[in-house]
Amino acid sequence: MSGGAMRTVVHTRQGEPAQVLTLREEPGRPRPGTGQVLVRLRVRPVHPGDLAGVEGLPGLPEQQSGARTPGVEGMGVVESVGPDVHTLGPGQRVAVFPAPGTWAEYVVVAADRAVAVPDEVSDETAALMLVNPLTLLTLYRALDSALRGQRGSVLQTAAGSSVGRLVSAAAVRHDLPLINLVRSASGAQKMRTLYPTLPVIATCDDDWRERVRHEAGEQGIRVVLDCVGGAMTRDLAELLADGGTLISYGQLGSGTTPLERLPLIQRALTVQGVTVLQWMSRTPQERAQDVAFALDLARNTPDLLEVAASYDLADFAAAIEHARRPAKTGTVLLTTPQAANPGQGATR
Repeated sequence: MSGGAMRTVVHTRQGEPAQVLTLREEPGRPRPGTGQVLVRLRVRPVHPGDLAGVEGLPGLPEQQSGARTPGVEGMGVVESVGPDVHTLGPGQRVAVFPAPGTWAEYVVVAADRAVAVPDEVSDETAALMLVNPLTLLTLYRALDSALRGQRGSVLQTAAGSSVGRLVSAAAVRHDLPLINLVRSASGAQKMRTLYPTLPVIATCDDDWRERVRHEAGEQGIRVVLDCVGGAMTRDLAELLADGGTLISYGQLGSGTTPLERLPLIQRALTVQGVTVLQWMSRTPQERAQDVAFALDLARNTPDLLEVAASYDLADFAAAIEHARRPAKTGTVLLTTPQAANPGQGATR
């Protein structure tokens, strides 16, 4: 650590975020090492995965001793660079991912995890342009593998979520037979307005399962893209055609479904877990192509990276409450006022 103080949100144990997270002012700032950059963050999103990491859901790594800062994505300005960094310089706007600890005013990240932000892309859009678009690509690759050229519909839960809307936009573009599930009638109406060619069904209706089967037709549901999980998993498995695949990438729902209650063996079903954190296992060339896709989306369709609201970093509790609202549209952001760091870096 060196230099002035910095604010950071931390937790020393796992649990309900509102109870275990606190705002600290650290006495110094980290320094970049070889191949690293120090980024002064302006904006960072509140993703469901960030909250899951704080809560310590089953299957996630246990909390290590000491303080931990949530967040893996954000945008900011390069403050300084370490040795052997030639692609970025101080004052340059960048988006970062994966960069553990972005719920702080500064973060050190490997230079190859910092993406230069084009001038025409806003700070807010840049803060959202990596995790969700890369999740979309990850899901579509898993979907393509699961379909194996077979005919049939795809069902997705939480279709009104930020990732759900990206999946819907891609489905319209690529003529994918997608059926959208949402929680409420008002959410269904929003989706019908946005994507009038895609069937949308509200799970608050008693006959939602029958309506899914009707929309799927004789071919049935070949793949489910699910970020709800919990008690809903059994219903989703029952809706799958024999030999179908349930792709799980989140756990927004309540309750649990024991694995032995799913007809996996009898109906040759597959359950596959997917996470965007696996993205770093792709080759540098593949990652560069994926980032180019994300940049193109940020430039040309920023409305798909919608912001629900922005809160100061110190107001993280209010931001978390907003992020959990069922009727929320878009992603909640945590911001750092530029005036808090006068005279440092570049501004827009």
